[in-house]
Amino acid sequence: MKSARRSVATAIRDVLLTGEATAKVFAARQVARDWRLGRLDFVFDVAMPDRPAWPTALELLPPGRMPRRGKMGSRRNRIALWHALAHIEFVAIDLALDMAGRFGESMGETFVSDFLAVAADEAMHFALIARKLDSLGSNYGALPAHDGLWGAARDTAHDVAARLAIVPMVLEARGLDVTPATLERVRAQGDENGAKILQRILDDEIRHVAAGSQHFHAVCATRGENPRESWQKLVQIHFSGELKGPFNDSARLAGGLPRDFYAAIA
Repeated sequence: MKSARRSVATAIRDVLLTGEATAKVFAARQVARDWRLGRLDFVFDVAMPDRPAWPTALELLPPGRMPRRGKMGSRRNRIALWHALAHIEFVAIDLALDMAGRFGESMGETFVSDFLAVAADEAMHFALIARKLDSLGSNYGALPAHDGLWGAARDTAHDVAARLAIVPMVLEARGLDVTPATLERVRAQGDENGAKILQRILDDEIRHVAAGSQHFHAVCATRGENPRESWQKLVQIHFSGELKGPFNDSARLAGGLPRDFYAAIA
């Protein structure tokens, strides 16, 4: 007797509710592969959780209470940098999965494909950084992490345009701005392996911002809205921080985010 096929929503929800870090990495990459190979049905029969599961040992602090990182010189400060990057990439797995699972039914199969591919990339990024932490004698969860990133998902759970505007087009775009300088600092310390990891992340993040921008423009077209004006309005409503330069204008443009979007509200 042929077993019933799983829905893509059930598969995504199961990964979101996987808390152990390595297990989540493998599960995220598996669900992306299963979807790509046509093993999952385009069916949304379960709701996404309000919050994903994360490692039980991970101490979460409000962004304002996070200990300040020093300069790159000491081993302790290098561990702090890579731990912070690990947390960003770990949460990014769940942000991409939730995007596909929460909004995929209304947005369509290409949308699901794009954001499951993003989730697989983020899982690979996390795995690379986790290995880096291991080489420094540390691990993900050894230091506290801030809880601000998931707040962006919670605040935009009601509207796909708001989610696209804030997560790929603000938070991931910010990564395009800050990663090159971090990469150069890492390289100046003689850490070519770390520089290669950051270059891989930077290259992938341009594609992630581009996917978000493309789908945002599609939503605006459906709603008869001006994409630039809509994005600026959504950022002012839903983004609590400031858009601060310097901006990596060329990488942002490659990601479908021209300067006239953000310069006026920076």
